[in-house]
Parts: sequence; C-alpha cells; structure tokens
Amino acid sequence: MELTQKKAAWRYRWDRIISRFIHVSAWLSIAIMFLILTFIARESLPLFYEKASVDEVGLGRMFLPQNYGTPEAPLAWSWHPVSKEPKYSLMPLILGTLKVTIIAMLFSIPVSLAAAVYTAEFAPGWLREILKPAVEFLSGFPSVVLGFFALIVLASLVQNIFDFDYRLNAVVAGLALSLAVIPIIYTVCEDAFSSVPRKLREASWALGATRAETIVRIVLPAATPGIFAGMVLGFGRAMGETMIVLMASGNAAITSLNFADSTRTLPATIAAELAEVVFGSPHYRVLFFIGLLLFLITFVMNSVGSHVISRLRTRLSGES
Repeated sequence: MELTQKKAAWRYRWDRIISRFIHVSAWLSIAIMFLILTFIARESLPLFYEKASVDEVGLGRMFLPQNYGTPEAPLAWSWHPVSKEPKYSLMPLILGTLKVTIIAMLFSIPVSLAAAVYTAEFAPGWLREILKPAVEFLSGFPSVVLGFFALIVLASLVQNIFDFDYRLNAVVAGLALSLAVIPIIYTVCEDAFSSVPRKLREASWALGATRAETIVRIVLPAATPGIFAGMVLGFGRAMGETMIVLMASGNAAITSLNFADSTRTLPATIAAELAEVVFGSPHYRVLFFIGLLLFLITFVMNSVGSHVISRLRTRLSGES
C-alpha cells in the first residue's frame, strides 16, 4: 500500500514537471517571436521618421508610381537601391512574390490533394506505408538542393517545352517552389482524410454510392477544414521561401504581369542584399521593412485561415 502511494506521488510530480515544462515552452516561443518582431520593427520603423530616410525613400515611393513617363525615371515602379538616384519601389518585388506563389499553389494543390486522396482512400495498407513517408521525405530536402535542381535541370526543360525567352522566370521558380510546398499540403490533407470516421463512408456505401461518389460528397466536405489548413500552411511556406526563388527566378526586379519574364521576390531581395548593405542606411531600413511586411502578411493569412477553419468546423458540426 505504501509503495503504491509512493508511485502515485512520483507520477503526480512528473505530471506537474511535464506540465510546467510545456507551459514554459509555450510562453518562451511567444516571447522569442515577440522579440524577433520587436527587433525587425526597431530597425525598420526609423524609415518613417528619420529625415534622411523619409527624404530618400518615403512611403509613397515604395507603393506609388513615381515620375511616370519622364526621361529621368521612365519606369513608374522600379527597385534600384544602389544607383545615382536610388529607387525603392516594392511593387516589382510584391508582384514577383505573388506570381511565383500563384504558380506554386496552382501546381501543388491539385497534386497534393490527388496524392492524399489516393493514399487515404485507394492505396492498400502496404503501399500507404511507403507512399506517405516517401512524399514527406521530400520536405527534408534542403532548399538549396531544390533550387540547384531547378537551375540546372528544370529551367532548361521548361524553356524547351514552352519556348520561353528567359530561361529563369516565374514559372520555373513556381514549379520548383511547389516541390517544397507539396509535402506540407499532402501531409495535412492526408491526415484530414484519414480522420474522417469510417462509419460515414460505410453509410454512403450502404445507400448505393460508389467509392468516387463517397469521396466527393462525403469525405471531401468532412475534411474541408483540414484541406484549407494545408493550403494556408502551403501558402505561407511559398511566400517565405528564399533559396529556391533566389536561384531559379532570374532575380530581375521587373514590373511585369508576364509569368515568362524573370522576376524577384521579397525574401530573395533580403537574402541577396542585406549582407552588403550599409548599416543604418535607407536601403538597410527598407530591407528590414520588407521583413516586417512579410511577417504581417503571414500573420494575417494565418489569422484569416484560423478563423475560416473554425467557421467550417462549426458549420460541419451542425452548431449555430
């Protein structure tokens, strides 16, 4: 009896220790994120009140066209931070980021969903044990390896197929980026499909529905919150990826809607220029402002995604 009480006391102590460790870890993660945000904001916000930065950059020069059509500045939006007349427009970088992200999502979402449906609904058990780790293993590939593959192999292949003028462009960068996004969306979607109760499938089969009809009308709607969560996570990864787009996009800050043109993204700009920028210069402030902008975009996307997922779960559960 005494030994049993001692074991119970030890288990209680270990539970408290583990609980406190998890509690401290959660708050530590929040504190680290807050400190990172504070540092980025501290380095970027002087852009709006330091006289030298305001005179040289200014909010309007980053988001509005400047001197459109004049000989001195033939480009309305341009990113030329190191020149006789520096220009800090973020529009070419934002546009390039959106183009690459759109290509990546257009390719990765259908492939990931199809692979997740096959793994969860059609593949036999032994094949499922091979497919899922194999796809998830792709997420462990270093970004520089995927970028090197895109630079050497994928760029030439895409140019030969579509006859693009530029070997490195938004299409090549987006396709290479999708290789990093697919494992994230696939894993979340496959888990969402697997978590759908089997009794829902059996009820559908009992009513005469085929396997395909059951997937389309029962499994996919029930797994909608998980599918949307995977898409949000994939979008965040695509927006923040650096090395792949740095190596495969051509790194040309061009304001163009043509996906076949070379382009440049916000993360690639930080990676390419921050190491050589003059400390405390307007260029330095703008690069940190780009980091702050990326953080805010990711935060908004995750917040909206969390709200939508919560609404979807409430609607599927039948609660008001």
